[in-house]
Amino acid sequence: MKILVCISRTPDTTSRIAFTDNSTRFDETDVQWIINPYDEWYALVRAIEIKEKNPETVLHLVSAGGPELDAILRKALALGGDEAFRIDTDSKDSYTIAAHLAALCHQQQYQLIFTGKEAIDTNNGVLGGMLAELYPAEYVSLATQLELSSDGCTVTREIEGGEETLTCPLPAVISCQKGMAEQRIPNMRGIMGARTKPLHVVTPEAVSPLTSIVQYELPAPKAGVKLVSADQPEELIRLLHEEAKVL
Repeated sequence: MKILVCISRTPDTTSRIAFTDNSTRFDETDVQWIINPYDEWYALVRAIEIKEKNPETVLHLVSAGGPELDAILRKALALGGDEAFRIDTDSKDSYTIAAHLAALCHQQQYQLIFTGKEAIDTNNGVLGGMLAELYPAEYVSLATQLELSSDGCTVTREIEGGEETLTCPLPAVISCQKGMAEQRIPNMRGIMGARTKPLHVVTPEAVSPLTSIVQYELPAPKAGVKLVSADQPEELIRLLHEEAKVL
């Protein structure tokens, strides 16, 4: 079996958020970059678990961006990937990236493709569905459990008010969230071995993007907290009605 895990680079949640170039570009000054947690903790680790159970499994990693992604991919390789691909593009358009990934999938013929449920910087969770449509493959989102069988896989996913379990044939694209696996930390052997594992730079396909960034805006600053005495419910109602305007 061949498995592909999609890896994205996101700012650490403690990073200062600011924009430059008339609010059209994220300011990367002094930003600490990490592997998107949904990609690392759940998608990648579940793929590693499958490989550990079936050593003949080939596990590839992929990301889209410039050379700054190499360190992130090396860390992912240290956790357990066999080799990595970096699609050399600066596009932020999800459709464009999905098309590049689909081209790689056609070339490599993956049976199982894992993504995180979303990126924590943009909360963008559309990539998996787009990739499944373009590859094409079955698609299951918000997955919390996955088990392979001789004719496909069984996936448990979150739905409103509960869970559902379904089966689907391969190839399949699975977007993963909490419950799929448990976080791991690279060990020294993995870190040393990752230095020599192949990291291929892929020339992107010619794709016309569907979206472009017009401007970023920071959310409005949080207002101060107002405390209302428990014996003044009328004042609380007035504040909710006149100031918060939620009544």
